[in-house]
Amino acid sequence: MSVQRGIVIGGGAFAGLALALALRQGLGPDFAITVADPALDTRPSRDPRATAIVAACRRLFEVVGVWNDVADGAQPILDMVVTDSKLQDATRPVFLTFSGDVQPGEPFAHMVENRYLIDALVQHATAEGIDLRGLAVSDFVTHSGGIDVTLSDGNVIEASLLVAADGARSKLRGRAGIATHGWDYDQSGIVVTVGHDRDHQGRAEEHFLPAGPFAILPLSGKRSSLVWTEKRTEAARIVALSEEEFHGELERRFGLHLGEVRALDKPRAFPLGYFVTRSFIGERLALVGDAAHVIHPIAGQGLNMGLKDVAALAEVIVDAARLGIDPGQADVLERYQRWRRFDTMAMGLATNSLNFLFSNESTLLRTVRDIGLGLVDRAPPLKGLFIRQAAGLAGEVPRLLKGEAL
Repeated sequence: MSVQRGIVIGGGAFAGLALALALRQGLGPDFAITVADPALDTRPSRDPRATAIVAACRRLFEVVGVWNDVADGAQPILDMVVTDSKLQDATRPVFLTFSGDVQPGEPFAHMVENRYLIDALVQHATAEGIDLRGLAVSDFVTHSGGIDVTLSDGNVIEASLLVAADGARSKLRGRAGIATHGWDYDQSGIVVTVGHDRDHQGRAEEHFLPAGPFAILPLSGKRSSLVWTEKRTEAARIVALSEEEFHGELERRFGLHLGEVRALDKPRAFPLGYFVTRSFIGERLALVGDAAHVIHPIAGQGLNMGLKDVAALAEVIVDAARLGIDPGQADVLERYQRWRRFDTMAMGLATNSLNFLFSNESTLLRTVRDIGLGLVDRAPPLKGLFIRQAAGLAGEVPRLLKGEAL
């Protein structure tokens, strides 16, 4: 039966490896799963960035057995404050605060350093007997019984389904002729890890400045991860500054509430934009993560949106395979697309609106948004809804995001 041909996943970052582990758990050791990515040959990971893992996605990592490997170094976000001001303002009044758990003892998010999580995923995938290839997917050809996937060394794998988890510039998406629609923000996100003299107490801060949000996200120890939005040309200028000059720009935005602040690695700037593919699926092809959508980091949901894709696709595939249905056939993949497309479009619209509302100099818009933030802050039921949405627990939630095994 073609269902026994297995699955090839093109891309070995968070989404691809998490999907492989979820499928292994749901379908057992006899189901063939291959992950192909040249980066699999360059371990351990040297990625200096950190990511906010929301509660629902932390549950996914718990179910697939990875969370315990990174839990000791994960920093829970215990509360969050939102301010709105101009860069030169002497004070930054707080308009909105979030605190509390989604469940008793379960924070709505944790900060995890990327390199530790990637390495844990690779180690578990290896231990589970998943076929990890340090190669790219160079081509694929579909036919009535499956899809023949050619790797960059010329070897061909016969599969039921190919999953494109190869990022925002997905070659697999392009090879399938799947178009995207979206736009460039003319903004860049500056990412850097900083140290400071005082403990952050697990507090995250989002300062809305005219150029865009300046987010301070707590890491273990007296460290924080910054996601700092500026106009593209200004971001390029800032990351090119000398260490001393960069410190001056950093201090102007960070402030001194945590004592002296210093950069612990070299700041890097990443262009920001928004796009969604016109289809999440092709013939025997499914797109997940950044290959399917890229949104503004203003709500910190980019990676978590990709992990929601993973949870939904894994559930669809496992349900089909257990019934003896070919997981690569069109009606199975259409179920995945229906499940994820609306949520993705809604989140994209929300982040676009937030970016427009907050990344500008308009006094009128500033007044409107500050009134809105104040109203939300004084409405506990609305804040509770926001927390559940931010934690990934709103709407139709896949089983893995509920903490349930497939």
